[in-house]
Amino acid sequence: MSWLLLIGAGILEMLCVTMMNQFQKDKHVKWILFIAAGFSMSFLMLSLAMNTIPMGTAYAIWTGIGAAGGAMVGMLFYGESKDAKRIFFIALILSAAVGLKIIE
Repeated sequence: MSWLLLIGAGILEMLCVTMMNQFQKDKHVKWILFIAAGFSMSFLMLSLAMNTIPMGTAYAIWTGIGAAGGAMVGMLFYGESKDAKRIFFIALILSAAVGLKIIE
């Protein structure tokens, strides 16, 4: 259950970063509310996951999901570069997260 909470927390973090980008575009207060609620839920889920997953592992995976997910969202929906080198390093982030789970 802790791993599901951690993955959910990472996905929420990625979505909140995406909402920050949307806020930059239309400056509507609803985005601030969504961002605050999303990050609050993400931190809560991360905190609950850390009851059974070591802090270093949980934080690395949480930030890895957010960083890799944010980069992928940028490439898919915001026209950011899809350079092979960029994709390679995103894959490294994801493989490092999987590696942490394997040695857990």
